[in-house]
Amino acid sequence: MTRAQSSHGSPGPLNLITDVAGLRVGNASDAGIRTGVTVLTAEAPFTCGVHVMGGAPGTRETDLLAPDRTVQQVDALVLSGGSAFGLDAASGVADALAAMGRGFAVGPARVPIVPGAILFDLLNGGDKDWTENPYKRLGREALNACGPDFDLGSSGAGTGALTADLKGGLGSASYVLPSGHTVGAIVAVNALGSATVGGGPHFWAAPFEIGGEFGGLGAAREHGDVHTPRTKMDGGNTTIAIVATDAALDQAQCTRLATASHDGMARALLPSHTPMDGDLVFAASTGARPIDGARDVMLLGHAASICLARAIARAVWLARPAPGDPLPCWQDRHGRAGA
Repeated sequence: MTRAQSSHGSPGPLNLITDVAGLRVGNASDAGIRTGVTVLTAEAPFTCGVHVMGGAPGTRETDLLAPDRTVQQVDALVLSGGSAFGLDAASGVADALAAMGRGFAVGPARVPIVPGAILFDLLNGGDKDWTENPYKRLGREALNACGPDFDLGSSGAGTGALTADLKGGLGSASYVLPSGHTVGAIVAVNALGSATVGGGPHFWAAPFEIGGEFGGLGAAREHGDVHTPRTKMDGGNTTIAIVATDAALDQAQCTRLATASHDGMARALLPSHTPMDGDLVFAASTGARPIDGARDVMLLGHAASICLARAIARAVWLARPAPGDPLPCWQDRHGRAGA
């Protein structure tokens, strides 16, 4: 989906994952701690799958997303900073959903189903000397903020994110296929590797950019030393993402969508899926539009992978500076105005 190909489809009106009708996203951040939480939910429970390719994941309730499990739908998905402490964000979301009467029915009881994933942002300069885990609160705040529009860059789960040489962040993108199906992605980029080529301004994801959404610089002429990539070897990494569609997919097909979407990470981050990253993709389906066999599933996977690559570049491009940052943001290093 280069610019030359974009006449065959285009981003949705917001170029966000919420272009998939019925989905809502909310962010909550704590500037002092340099961390945050992002929540995706919907008007009704939705089908979900997951695939993990990083060697150091941190997750909650991902086992129940296997196609043979009893529960086939979820109420929300949570992306959080905080390493293992951040898993508590999903508890705050579950509590708030229960108060709304949401959840899987077990007799008269309702149990909200809230899978989550975390990234490591404990070495980014923020004040981590809390007396009470803040992530349950941040989870509730993010859920309460859910809507169709939301901030990118240094927001939500991307608040304290870093890459090898630049600040990371929260990114999102969407695409409407010629079939009429919509695909979207949201990602918190905290990668061991780099989203840009050789320390310059050009993004690895440049071939997939649509309409100058991350600067319109095009591809780098020189790729530098791809055999010895730029990395941050401090033990704290991970890129966590959600891809979503209105196509009617079952849990097995959602799992395949999540698996295919990892190609987008490999296209946008060098290296990706390392032993020190916890790279993970959730895939969600609202089920609003029928599909026509295996070809639609294939095209949805391809579109989702490219949306994820674009979202990763947007996350880094839109990151904002803050006092005491251990790394510069893209805008500061390369002196170009954001959008």
